[in-house]
Amino acid sequence: MPLGAAALAALADPTRRSIYESLGATPRSVGDIARDTPVSRPAVSQHLRVLREAGLVVETRVGTRHLFTANAATALELRDYFQAMWERALAAYACHVHEEERRRERKPRHR
Repeated sequence: MPLGAAALAALADPTRRSIYESLGATPRSVGDIARDTPVSRPAVSQHLRVLREAGLVVETRVGTRHLFTANAATALELRDYFQAMWERALAAYACHVHEEERRRERKPRHR
């Protein structure tokens, strides 16, 4: 599965998406994340493992603590993916509108 597909699949789960959205540039521990999440600490760890394997988060170890931050590179890849998808959708819509306008211009008008 390409990195973007793995990231999208990981974010399909609402709990993982919430955990991912809670991460920023400041590293957070599993316990810190678990306090803000309605699931157990072991469940948070499992969700973070999936997010890490999808390339969405980066894990740093400081002593015995595991700290997590959002992976900016993957966030940029996802942004680029959605930007390209949006541009294709807008281009297709513009073509449709143009064709509809041409069709209406060719259609004889009855008064």
